[in-house]
Amino acid sequence: MSSASPAVSIGIDFGTSNTVVALAADDRRVEAIRFDHGGQRHSVYVSALCFWEDRPGAGAQAEGGPWAIEQFLEGRHVYRFLQSFKTFAASASFNTTQVFRQRYKFEDILAAFLRTLARHGGEKFGFEAANITVGRPVRFAGGNPDEALAMQRYRAAFERLGAGHARYVYEPVGAAFSFARRLDRDATVLVADFGGGTSDFSVMRFSRAGGTLRAEPLGHAGIGVAGDTFDYRIVDHVVSPRLGKGSSFRSFDKVLPVPTGHYTNLARWHQLAMMKSNGDLRELRELQRTALKPELLEDFITIVDLDLGFALYRAVSDAKVALSAQDEVDFRFKGGGVDIGAAITRKQFEAWIADDIARLGATVDKVLAEARIASREVEKVFLTGGTSFVPAVRKLFADRFGNERLMSGDQFESIAYGLALIGHSPDPDRWTTGGGRAAKA
Repeated sequence: MSSASPAVSIGIDFGTSNTVVALAADDRRVEAIRFDHGGQRHSVYVSALCFWEDRPGAGAQAEGGPWAIEQFLEGRHVYRFLQSFKTFAASASFNTTQVFRQRYKFEDILAAFLRTLARHGGEKFGFEAANITVGRPVRFAGGNPDEALAMQRYRAAFERLGAGHARYVYEPVGAAFSFARRLDRDATVLVADFGGGTSDFSVMRFSRAGGTLRAEPLGHAGIGVAGDTFDYRIVDHVVSPRLGKGSSFRSFDKVLPVPTGHYTNLARWHQLAMMKSNGDLRELRELQRTALKPELLEDFITIVDLDLGFALYRAVSDAKVALSAQDEVDFRFKGGGVDIGAAITRKQFEAWIADDIARLGATVDKVLAEARIASREVEKVFLTGGTSFVPAVRKLFADRFGNERLMSGDQFESIAYGLALIGHSPDPDRWTTGGGRAAKA
């Protein structure tokens, strides 16, 4: 790993599903780090981590990104595969998870992931660089997220790699700086950043004075409703019933419903991956013995036992993406003897996510209220992230602002580009979490 040039500003967008690193030179040229894997160059580094041992007791090795998925799919070793672990960042109930004979805290997992990122990042990228800006959500994922705890964990992980000096900036502010390069006049911009775990919104006022672009933050808001939530709706309505949700088991002379908590785990990739180590798999086996439909729970056990969650969620995500372009898709998952298939219409999907769309709309209203502006005063709406392509999401913004004001950018790279550009602004530290007076951008 080599140090980046002092003139280079590094932006790191660590996401629930994907991570992107961008470099900005002092002349404002910006590019994403490319990762060479499988004969292709990727700007997106999957936020996944695979631990394995070549032989029992040999000590854990770790790989991240597409190399983690490759290691997992090859299955040549005993392994532990983690994905979407960002979702645990603000969870006080998550203390550690077992990886072979060692307990890992969140900051241990993140530091291990970042080391793989640095190893594959090439000579241009190094955590010892002087100018590093890291994105963070406006609101972290989870039912009761602890922001202070999440940031403590972030800092601890980056400090281990020599980046204790990194600044932390709201992710939609990064996207706003990326979008601002396209502006040819003053504008009030609403940025909507749809990630895997959270959706974040910022209202920014951009203006030019003496040839210098100035930026003023007017308001920020976020919510734990995003791409993973939409995946969950498909799992809950299509997959979970096929794996025993709503079925019953016998307890002495009573017939009781199978506990729904296990299906909450099923609906969240990061929780499903933990079921082997937290006792839930053992409880599922006990329930199967007295279940009225044991074959359903047997399939559930197979998915957990054979680590089929990754393949299951890929099938779910593919169906969700297809529904953005088609009125109906045939969902199909096969693996380990489990076979689940169903037709899903866009009308059904939109009914399942209707409450989520309403909550997103309420969060948009909240950010406008904080900015003290009406929707008619927003001149541009910049949508970024894969979920922005869901027709129901786009309609939400079209109804409020009009199609003519909606603009989209690269669904993966926009935030990292903007974070890197922030590093070259005259006063980059004023963009760290919080507001402040107007500054040059």
